[in-house]
Amino acid sequence: MDRFDEIPETALAWHRAGKGAVLATVTQTWGSAPRRVGSQLAISGEAAIEGSVSGGCVEGAVIVEALEALEDGKPRELEFGVSDDDAFAVGLACGGTIRVLVEPVGGALTEDLLAELVAARAERRPVAYVADLATGARHLAFDGYETRFRMDRSGFEEDSRTFVAIHNPPLRLIVVGAVHIAQALVPMARIAGYDPVLVDPRETFGSETRFPGERILNDWPDEAVTQLGLDGRTALVLLTHDPKLDDPAIEAALRSGVFYIGALGSTRTHAKRVERLAQAGFTAEEIAQIHGPVGLDIGAAGPAEIAVAILAEMTRVLRKGA
Repeated sequence: MDRFDEIPETALAWHRAGKGAVLATVTQTWGSAPRRVGSQLAISGEAAIEGSVSGGCVEGAVIVEALEALEDGKPRELEFGVSDDDAFAVGLACGGTIRVLVEPVGGALTEDLLAELVAARAERRPVAYVADLATGARHLAFDGYETRFRMDRSGFEEDSRTFVAIHNPPLRLIVVGAVHIAQALVPMARIAGYDPVLVDPRETFGSETRFPGERILNDWPDEAVTQLGLDGRTALVLLTHDPKLDDPAIEAALRSGVFYIGALGSTRTHAKRVERLAQAGFTAEEIAQIHGPVGLDIGAAGPAEIAVAILAEMTRVLRKGA
């Protein structure tokens, strides 16, 4: 998913309300397809829709097929060619081809299975929806797809009949220290698809005036990260270089499975940080998770450039590993 669309949640609500519901999912694309593999469209029995599989090019045809699928209770695979003219209408330079899986809720996609998927998403648990299009079998998998969970990569297995739709929680960025770098980093991260949260017990720094419209927790960092919860879709960036604020949050994160920990400070400051963590009982392997000094070494000068370096390093670790 490129964002946390509530498409499965909408389909489940429609089904439980007695309106009927169908989930349409992009399973393959060729050429300049408007939507990526894994994109979804929910269709109710009243032809209400939520989401998109093509940006508008083929939604009408998918809706017709979805309503027919509701009547016979059977899934179906559709293939559409998007013409150059239609592609241009949705902002593409040229056309392409997409394949769409249409599944009525209550058939192979059971209400219980969809409810389990929705529950996993609510709990921020990465989950794969696995559909064997030859046998009709469907199930959820919570492990075995670690690389795909990192890459948000839905698609077919090598057998060309098993489709895997990856449902990841939204990326989240927790920033400890509402300093000038954070004022640049938070909006950049939001553009990149992160849900940012600021943590700073100093209300003068972590204020609505300095960060209008942002979520701010004026709590001690260790309490805040515990409250927020830490997982493999979370990045933690520490910008205070004050051990009283940074260290408790780092200690909470080191054994949590977060995909990125970055800490501001010079090489000397980081060496002292490493020494403190070692004395606290952390292993060298655990401490090595910390990126310090934070950010890619691009010669950044000033808060905005440092924010660029941090976001670039976060992206590299997310997509390529540490």
